[in-house]
Amino acid sequence: MNAAPARFAFAPGSHLITAHGDGAFAFAGMSHAGSILATPKGVRAIEAVSVDDLDGHSLAPLFSELLAVPGSIEFLVVGAGARITPIPPALKLALREAGLRFETMATGPALRLYNVMQLEGRRVAAALIAAP
Repeated sequence: MNAAPARFAFAPGSHLITAHGDGAFAFAGMSHAGSILATPKGVRAIEAVSVDDLDGHSLAPLFSELLAVPGSIEFLVVGAGARITPIPPALKLALREAGLRFETMATGPALRLYNVMQLEGRRVAAALIAAP
């Protein structure tokens, strides 16, 4: 992705991630430099440069959706960047307490899994750390 990414606050609705690279993602006809959180309600930027930055604050929209509509998300795909990195134990606990199943992998495979699950009609979300 060589085009200069546009800044955005929120792209409402469920979107496939159509491209990634150079620290950016493309979706919904736009691109964004930096990490993103994609849920059934929309895609938004998150302040995270590594898996260690994922916490209740950065994932607050995910937890808010689950509180508003229990069961609306069943699975969280975590894209950890260029390499797989375990998520922090406190976040694992919070995700389990919220009733979410989750899987962590490098960002490229994570966004492909997210897209496949979304196309299958699964209730999926993705926290994707931007990778170079």
